[in-house]
Amino acid sequence: MTRGCPDRRSDVELVAAVVDRDRGALEELYTRHQPWLSIRLAYRCSDRSLVEEAIQDTFVAVWGSADKYQATGPVAAWIWGIGIRRLLHVMRPRKSLRERLVAQRSPELLSAEDELLVGVEHGDVGLALGRLSPELRMVVQATVLDGLSCQEAGRLLGIPSGTVKTRMMRAKREMREALI
Repeated sequence: MTRGCPDRRSDVELVAAVVDRDRGALEELYTRHQPWLSIRLAYRCSDRSLVEEAIQDTFVAVWGSADKYQATGPVAAWIWGIGIRRLLHVMRPRKSLRERLVAQRSPELLSAEDELLVGVEHGDVGLALGRLSPELRMVVQATVLDGLSCQEAGRLLGIPSGTVKTRMMRAKREMREALI
């Protein structure tokens, strides 16, 4: 393909060329499909960086799995299916290191951290936590107990990260007053 001249191959022909490792074909698929894919994914996620990451992952997957396209429907629908799954993957909050380690540990052994969490649940701190409004309690659980950042907690709870910070400050103040 000569620069400046549009590639006149159909999407199906381009996918077949990608199977044969034609980088120009992948570039043409990207040029044709990235704009609408970006818009559609942005309707489902307002975080532009996550949308861009999903788009890049989508076309990496197209490159790696073009041989799996069965030509039973439009190439755009196939790309959309990959794109939405990639977006959901990057939007999912990842488990904290603690959660992953606990999942691998035998259940009969409690760590000092687990013993502390049991004490928090059933002690004065647990009572103070239980008195918080649900919106404040969810922020504390997401950031303190689950170890999520404010941005991750915001995505999980469907609120801006600034709101997470504000609610966390209110929760700290209310818990401090309850524990005095």
